[in-house]
Formats: sequence, structure tokens, C-alpha cells
Amino acid sequence: MKTLRQYIKEAGEKGIAIGHFNIANLEMLHGIVNAARKLDLPVVIGAAEGERKFMGTKEIAALVKTMREEYGHPLFLNADHTYSFELVKECIDAGYDSVIFDGSKLPFDENVKITKRCVDYARKVNPEIIVEGELGFIGSGSTVWKEIPAGVKITEEFLTKPEEAVDFIKKTGVDMLAPAVGNIHGMLAGGKDPALNIPRVAAIKKTANIPLVLHGASGNSKEDIQAAIKAGMNEVHVSTEIRVAFRKALEDEMKAKPDEVAPYKYMDGDIAAVEAVVTEKLKIFNFLP
Repeated sequence: MKTLRQYIKEAGEKGIAIGHFNIANLEMLHGIVNAARKLDLPVVIGAAEGERKFMGTKEIAALVKTMREEYGHPLFLNADHTYSFELVKECIDAGYDSVIFDGSKLPFDENVKITKRCVDYARKVNPEIIVEGELGFIGSGSTVWKEIPAGVKITEEFLTKPEEAVDFIKKTGVDMLAPAVGNIHGMLAGGKDPALNIPRVAAIKKTANIPLVLHGASGNSKEDIQAAIKAGMNEVHVSTEIRVAFRKALEDEMKAKPDEVAPYKYMDGDIAAVEAVVTEKLKIFNFLP
């Protein structure tokens, strides 16, 4: 089986993007894997700090590894938004395929310092592990916002600048970069987030010359996402839309089966709801009908 690094390289050559979807329980994992297998596409399973604390860092790694081996399907595991070297190290040691140190809230020099430390450690353990850095604050958490979250500024002067991206990459050695290009974590309650700055994506890609990652794609339109991929995004993250679909399906099931106490009898709809969202997104990322 090809490595995640190889799949990302191929995605860039084909002008498509790898889908990255977060899990918080086994049902979400099944929904993502079902969609990936039916479309015969590689997929990245994301687990951020809160999700790892809930499910277990090593337990998630064991689940994904087991399913990858059972199905012979390219399923990869990423330590999403991680805010310390110690927790990045924990995920590298647990066998994750990729890790993200999110220093987007930190001063530039501090972000560089910790990101480089993560890169150096990953290279010692396994050179195939992908290390992603983040430059430019786009908020945090999978929240349905009434308005753009505090601290997030999406006007052009506040977005990641191409020259900053190049400097960051040279100083850290990261394999992939998640820039701020008008994207926000979570999604707006109105159902549609502000448009992405596609020219900025293209400018960063031209100067950075490494794979770029679009975080916070929940709420972005199909047209915006595909334009961002064409401009240079090689991986796209979706979490909030999955969580919203999961919760709605669970509420519907509980209303329909008020007396049912066996979880597996009222959670099958949740798996189907997650699968539907992931299927839709994977088709968008791969320009499929």
C-alpha cells in the first residue's frame, strides 16, 4: 500500500485533494470508512486533542490500523490540532501517519521553534511521518457560530502572506502548511461561510511549493472548495458538518425509538448520516459527479 505522502503527492499531480474527516467515536469512524471504501478513495481520519482525550490516543491508532489491515484500504490517521510538543510526540510514538502542531495563536518565532522541534523528532522516529504546521489564526473548535468567532480576521491584510509562508517552511522543514485564506474553524449558522481568498491560495502555493491544507472547510461552498483545490490545496478538513449530521440523526432516532435502550439499535442512523456527508465531500474533493 502506498504511503500518505505518496497519495498527497499524487493528489497534487492530479489536481484533486485528499479528504480529512474527524472522529469522536466508533460510529463516525465506520461512516467515514464506509464512504471511502464505496468510492475507492484514500482518506485521512483526524483526531484532535479533545477527541483523543475522549477516545484514547493509542486506542484510535489501534482502531484505524485494524480497519486498514482488515479492509486493505488506504486509511490514514492524523493527530489534528495539537498544541504542545509533548502531545505531538505522544502521537508520533503511537504510530500516527501525520501530526499537526498548531501554533497559530503563538508569536511567529515561538510557532517556528516548537514546529521545528516536532519536525526533528518525527524525522528521528520515522521519516515517513508527515508534519504539518499552521500559520494564521482561523479560530478553533467545531462550533456552529452565529458570527465569525472572536480573534478571527478574514480581510486580506490578516491572511497568511506568501513571504511569511516561505520563511516558516524554511525555518521549520514542515511537509505541509495550513494557511489562513479566509477559512474559519466551525461553520456559520446561516449555513454558508464567507468566500475563500483563492488568489491568496495560489500565491502561497506558488512561493511555498509544498502541499497546502484547507482547514475549516465545513460551510464552504462546493465551488469555493474546488477553486481552492485547483489553486493548490492538496488536503481538505471537514469536522463540524459531520458532527451536526451525527447529532441530528441521533436526535431523530431517539424520537423515533423513545423506549430503545440498546445503543446499536438507535445509532445506525448516525453512521449513515456521517457516511452521506463524507460521500458528498469526497466527490467534491475528487471532482466526481
